[in-house]
Amino acid sequence: MKAHKLPKLTVEEYIQQERESGARYEYHDGTIYALAGGTLNHGKLCGNIYAELRNNLKAKTSNCKAYTGEIKLYIEKKNSYVYPDSMVICGEIETSKEDENSVTNPLLIVEVLSKSTSDYDRGDKFYIYRQIPTLQEYVLIEQDKPVVEIYYKKENTDLWSITRQEGLDKRIEFQSLKIDISMADLYYDIESLDA
Repeated sequence: MKAHKLPKLTVEEYIQQERESGARYEYHDGTIYALAGGTLNHGKLCGNIYAELRNNLKAKTSNCKAYTGEIKLYIEKKNSYVYPDSMVICGEIETSKEDENSVTNPLLIVEVLSKSTSDYDRGDKFYIYRQIPTLQEYVLIEQDKPVVEIYYKKENTDLWSITRQEGLDKRIEFQSLKIDISMADLYYDIESLDA
């Protein structure tokens, strides 16, 4: 989704703006960005990854739960509020003091890439996400070709490893959740994929 920069606001003004307008905005230490709508493939992939995560976690009877892009995430160290395309929280949900509808403790975050956000999701946004103490895994999904990159934080370090899966015949392993899903299921009903 392409973001459009708007004037600076306090956190309270930002939260009020969202409540009054019904629109979603990212907030980065005073600066807000309106989130534009995504493509059809983007929406399908967001639904597919949420469904696959949810179903796998439910089958494991895990205490981890998947959430859609409707849930807002607060990153205290960067004073930022964002809307990941999907995320997983294990155990009890922790929320922001300023906004009880904003979670703070994801274990895994997923972003579906687009041409307008790819650099941001790989760069500045990943830097912001790395400030979350509970985060162990960051997943980037291409929407025009069957490619998924997974960044996994090595235990008791600040080092991240990266794996990349290409092709509908592969499986994606989520180390933090001890589950895997097929690329064919993730890309189910996605049109115009580059081989």
